[in-house]
Amino acid sequence: MQAEIRTEDKKPETRKKFDVIIIGAGPAGYTAAIYTSRAKHETLIISGILPGGQLMLTTEVENFPGFANGIMGPELMTTMRQQAERMGTTIIDDEVVNVDFRHKPFKILTYSEEYEADAVIIATGASPRKIGVKGEQEYSARGVSYCATCDGPFFRNQDIVVVGGGDSAMEEAIFLTKFANKVHVIHRSDKLRASKVMQDRAFENKKIQFHWNAVIEEIKGNQKVTQAVIKDVTNNGAKTLDIGGLFVAIGHEPNTKLFQGQIEFDSQGYIVLKNHTQTNIEGVFAAGDVHDHRYRQAITAAAFGCMAAIDVDRYLSEHKK
Repeated sequence: MQAEIRTEDKKPETRKKFDVIIIGAGPAGYTAAIYTSRAKHETLIISGILPGGQLMLTTEVENFPGFANGIMGPELMTTMRQQAERMGTTIIDDEVVNVDFRHKPFKILTYSEEYEADAVIIATGASPRKIGVKGEQEYSARGVSYCATCDGPFFRNQDIVVVGGGDSAMEEAIFLTKFANKVHVIHRSDKLRASKVMQDRAFENKKIQFHWNAVIEEIKGNQKVTQAVIKDVTNNGAKTLDIGGLFVAIGHEPNTKLFQGQIEFDSQGYIVLKNHTQTNIEGVFAAGDVHDHRYRQAITAAAFGCMAAIDVDRYLSEHKK
């Protein structure tokens, strides 16, 4: 249950007002802050429970421009944070528990404080769905991945597993065949949910082996993933695959529950954009994976952060009192 904002209970002297509040501190949030702060707007980032977002759980990032030898995910996020702070952004490591976008200025309530803003950028991202088995958390970023595009090149000449049966799973499996010796697709049903064209492409790929009516029971390893235990759901039989990596491709959950009832979502729960990066509420914008369920890359999230910040700058300029 969301905490209730009680304006009458707050002392005026404790309230803090900003031109822009950014909810979330991943590539989208930090990039947006760099732009809004550089444009001389007083900017606050409320980082949330995972400052830096999903990249804080990632090892080496090879595909973010500007780093010829790659960069570790946490280091990239730390560098972005420092750059935003150098531009004058205020950053607090707190979690937003409620928002009120019904009136202006907008009100943002965290566990410890209430803030106001003339404009808001939602950059809360999306979280990959987990399979929830033993070893998944332990070997996350050590062989367990949720992004083939991000991590596929690290698994050259290895046998790997893809869990899922939809279009995303087939796309990831096909992509991973560029690097892997073999890709084992584990699907709990005897037929795929993917579109026919994606099924045909996967079936035609000789590097892909399908395991029907199967689920992952356990992920094993030493320092990194070395094995996956597969259970047959029809007879409970189990077998072990020797692998170098396991990719979970069963979808993402946008982190949007906080905004239910105020921001418009699509059927999957992602924020709907009305005019470039603006939501259905004038003055409230969104950037990154919280609305983008197609690309989900650090560089595209950063790009959306830039676009949202430019839109905010124009919005604030047009609505000066």
